[in-house]
Amino acid sequence: MLNISQTELVERLDLKKYRSGKRVLERKHYKYFNRFIAGAAIACIIILFLPWTQNVNGNGYVTTLTPDQRPQTIQSTIPGRIEQWHVREGDYVAKGDTILRISEVKSEYFDPNIVERTGQQIDAKTMTVSSYGEKVKALENQISALSQERQLKLEQGRNKLMQSKLKAKSDSIDFIAAQTNLKIAQTQLERAQTLNNEGLKPMTEVEQKRLKTQETEAKLISQENKLLTSRNEIINAQIDLNRIQQEYAEKIAKARSDQFTARSSQSDSEAEVSKLENARTNYQMRNDLYFITAPQNGYINKAIIGGIGESFKEGQPLVNVMPADYDLAVETFVEPLDLPLIHLGEEVRVQFDGWPAIVFSGWPNVSYGTYGAKVVAVETFISDNGKYRVLLAPDEDDHPWPSALRAGSGAYTIALLEDVPIWYELWRRLNGFPPNYYQPKNDKDATKKKK
Repeated sequence: MLNISQTELVERLDLKKYRSGKRVLERKHYKYFNRFIAGAAIACIIILFLPWTQNVNGNGYVTTLTPDQRPQTIQSTIPGRIEQWHVREGDYVAKGDTILRISEVKSEYFDPNIVERTGQQIDAKTMTVSSYGEKVKALENQISALSQERQLKLEQGRNKLMQSKLKAKSDSIDFIAAQTNLKIAQTQLERAQTLNNEGLKPMTEVEQKRLKTQETEAKLISQENKLLTSRNEIINAQIDLNRIQQEYAEKIAKARSDQFTARSSQSDSEAEVSKLENARTNYQMRNDLYFITAPQNGYINKAIIGGIGESFKEGQPLVNVMPADYDLAVETFVEPLDLPLIHLGEEVRVQFDGWPAIVFSGWPNVSYGTYGAKVVAVETFISDNGKYRVLLAPDEDDHPWPSALRAGSGAYTIALLEDVPIWYELWRRLNGFPPNYYQPKNDKDATKKKK
C-alpha cells in the first residue's frame, strides 16, 4: 500500500498478459508525432524559400477616370426663386433638357420687356451717333472750303503785294529820274546865271531856268510822296496777308474744335451704345438662365433645394447629377513611405466591396476575386488624410471589372512590387523595414542606357 518496497510493480507483474496492457504498453504513437513534427519543420523550411511578392496596400473607393464624368452639382449663376420642377429624382436627362424653371428676385430685372426697351434705347443712341457723324462730315467740308478760300485770299494778297512792290519800284525809278532832272535843272540854272553875269544870256532866260528848276523840284517832291505811298501800300499788303492768315486760321481752328467736339460726342454715344448692347446681351442671357438645363447626359441623383417658391443665392447647389457615360477608376491612398515605390503603369490588384474574394497579398496568382488595374496618376502633394492619392484605371489585359460596380463603393488595393523569399519578408516585417526600393524594368533599362 505504501509502496515501500524497492521492487517496482511492473517488474513483479507482467501487464502485457492483459489486453489493455498490450494496447497501452506496445503502442508507438509518439513515433508518428515525431515524424509529423519533422515533416512540418522541413515544409516550413521549404516554404521560407518560396517567392513572396512585396506589395503596398491601400484603401480607397471607386471613382471615374476623368473629372467631367464624376457626379456634379448644378448651380445657378444668378439668384432666383424656384417656380417649376420638370424632373424627378432618378430620371434620365439628356444634354440640354430642362431640369427646373426659376424666376427673378432682383427688382432691377422685374420688367418683362427690358430687352425690347433696351433695344429702343440702342436705336435712339444709334441715331445720335449718325447725327454726330453727319455733323463731323459737314464740319470737314466747311474746313475744306475755308482752306480753299484762304488759299485764294492769300493768292490775292500776294498779287496785291507784288503789285505794290512793282509800283514802289516804278515810283523809285521815277523818283531817281526826278532827282536827275532836278540836278540838270540846277546845273542849267547855274550856267544861265553865269552867262547872265557875263552878259551872254538875258535875265528872262535865267528866270525860265529858275522856274523850271522849281517845277522839277516840285515833281521830285511829288514823286517822293508817291514812292512813300507805294511803300505804305506794300506794308498794307503784308498786313492784309497776315490778317487773312490769322482770320482763316481762327475760322478753321473753330471749325476743327467743333469737329473734335462732335467726334467726342460721337465717341461717347458709341460707348453708350456699346454699353446698352452689352446690357441687352446680358439681359438676353439672363433670360436664358431662367431655365436650368442638364450639362450632359445623366441621372438626377438628388434635389438639394426642393419645393416651389424657395429662394436661393447665386452659386448655390440646386441638384446633383450623375453622368450616364463614364469610365470607372479607383482612387486609393498610400503612405508617404511607400510613395517612391509607386510608378505610372504599375500593376495593382483591386478587391471591391460586395464582391467575394480570397486574397493572398504575396501570391497574386493564387488570389481569387481580385481585378487588375494600372497606375495612371500619382498625386504630388499630400492629401488631408496624411497620405498620397493614386488613381488606378482598369487593366485591359485582365478580367473586366464588374458591370454592376458603381462610383463611390469601397476598394482595397494591392500594388505589386519585387519578388523576395518569404524568410526575407518575415525578417523585414519583424525589423520594421520598408519594402525594397523598386523600379520597373523599363526604368532600369533607361538608366543603363544613360550610363
